[in-house]
Amino acid sequence: MRDFAQVCLWLLVVLPAGVGALLAAARRANRVAVPISLATATAMVGLSAVVAAARPAVSVPFLAGTDLALAVDGLAALILPTLTVVTLLVLLASTGEIHASTARFHGLMLIFAGAVAFTAAAATLPALLLAWEIMGAASYALIGFRWRDEDRMSAGLTAFLTTRAADLGLYAAAGAALAGGAGLALADLSQSSPGWRHVIAAGILVAALGKAAQLPFSFWLSRAMAGPSAVSALLHSAAMVAMGGYLLLRVQPLLAATGWAGPVTTGFGAATALLLAAVAVAQRDLKQLLAASTAAQLGFVVMAAGAGTVAGGAAHLVAHAATKALLFLAAGVWLTALGTKRLAGLRGVVGRWRLVGWSATVGALALAGIAPLSLWATKDAVLTAVGEQSPWLYAIGLAASALSAAYAAKILVVIWPRIPADRRAEVEAHFDEEERGNRRVTLLQRVPLVLLAVGAAYAGLLALPPLASTVARAVGQAGGSHASARELVVSTAVTLGVLLVVLARRRLPEPRWALRWMGLQTAASALVTRPTLCCANALARFDDRVLDRAITGAARAAVSLSRRAARFDDRVVDHAVTSTSELSMRVAARAARADDRWLDEAVEHLAARVRRLGRLARRPQTGQLHQYYLQAVVVLLVGVVLLVTLG
Repeated sequence: MRDFAQVCLWLLVVLPAGVGALLAAARRANRVAVPISLATATAMVGLSAVVAAARPAVSVPFLAGTDLALAVDGLAALILPTLTVVTLLVLLASTGEIHASTARFHGLMLIFAGAVAFTAAAATLPALLLAWEIMGAASYALIGFRWRDEDRMSAGLTAFLTTRAADLGLYAAAGAALAGGAGLALADLSQSSPGWRHVIAAGILVAALGKAAQLPFSFWLSRAMAGPSAVSALLHSAAMVAMGGYLLLRVQPLLAATGWAGPVTTGFGAATALLLAAVAVAQRDLKQLLAASTAAQLGFVVMAAGAGTVAGGAAHLVAHAATKALLFLAAGVWLTALGTKRLAGLRGVVGRWRLVGWSATVGALALAGIAPLSLWATKDAVLTAVGEQSPWLYAIGLAASALSAAYAAKILVVIWPRIPADRRAEVEAHFDEEERGNRRVTLLQRVPLVLLAVGAAYAGLLALPPLASTVARAVGQAGGSHASARELVVSTAVTLGVLLVVLARRRLPEPRWALRWMGLQTAASALVTRPTLCCANALARFDDRVLDRAITGAARAAVSLSRRAARFDDRVVDHAVTSTSELSMRVAARAARADDRWLDEAVEHLAARVRRLGRLARRPQTGQLHQYYLQAVVVLLVGVVLLVTLG
């Protein structure tokens, strides 16, 4: 069973990535893309169920002292089935929205889902970094799926670059973990040396805040709405944005070990939950409203990680995934049918497609935190833990909860009231504003909405007894904090009161600062983009005017010098060499002539004399004895004469 579960864990990552790559690369697979994609997603649901039950761990060697490891712990066992079920339902609903480049769309979605599963099961920083990169790249391709539209490509680039900038923190954390000596396993990061532990926590916190669209990175979520609604439904519910909060829940022991990271994380989550909820209230576009509410709701998960309630954060993550996937899919259904997602064009839309309207209503009420729907209990489980640490942060969280009721009520105020006959033209004027609507909703689009509505209604049971204790034990926090009856009653009264007020007044303030997402993108542009571009332009000018000019001048000087050297070589060195060689040739010729005339003649003359002497020397050697005696007498007489003469 263990080996089978390990194989299932590998397949959960490899199968969607492999099938997705084949679909994305195939040019003529549009007809078979949907059944293949749905079959793969269904297989993922089965695989996630197996690994959630068996909780296997696998690894392969990667670096000295660490592995590329995957493991399914209690937290991953909650998230992986949520991810795979939402993926299957989103792919099912997308059949009514995506009619062109179907193979590429389903291929990218499967690659993305595989990368998110990889992220959720990553047990070491190398595995997390690899999954993080693939997930970011796939999200860029999905947001800019309709790549011929420059605005959509720009939106994808904004999301990609913003999250990439925050991702640098994860690389800094990996470097610090290597230096810290405790290894690269996520479970061991809290055991790093004290100095490096702070760097690791800071790096992971920045990366997670960027992915979860928390302040100050929230603006990329607004731009990401340019992607297809099915992409938004997956990306902003159980996938990439959720992974930011999920990562903080996984490293909660590290945050607690630093002493400062926990309160800072809670502070960022509370600020995002409150301010982005205000942004959501002011929006006039349904997807923009849902995007801002995603960042606000993820703020509760981030608060849970900082406050140390992993069980509460995990339950909120699961409940939010079902709720937000439902609402984004409903927005996509209306956009496909009516050609608009502006609230002004969705007035009375429940009357057109009641099943879609009722499903969206369940999602909106769950988002508002109305009892007994899902986010009611999960939100209070988080706020209870936060309140134990800071009453001020609890108050901020309660205010954010009240605002969530306000923006959820804004959706209901728009979609439910029947439009008088004399005002229908005013509403229908907004139809087909963004794309040409087909005025119909298919069965495959309706079924996922109903299933997700069930999830949005009942996922809150994870934060209520007896399931709350089971979840707490699964994530290793037996006896975790639960909301008391009084806190549940107080939050219910607040949210219900806000909901009723909005439903009665039917109008909410829409301040410009909130409508424009607090100017976050403008601020980022002013504080980061423009200075970076100015710096880049200045460096480019310095490169053009100084470095290039210096290099060009040096090159010209070198060319001029080489030309002069060439001329010197041609005129002086070559001339000298030629002259020297000619002189040498002449000297050699003269030496040859002298040799021929004098030396050879002297040698021949000497040789002739020697030969003549030789002949003279051979004449006395006749072989006659009397002649030898005569020669001896002559020599003797000559010697006597010499003695007498010289003596």
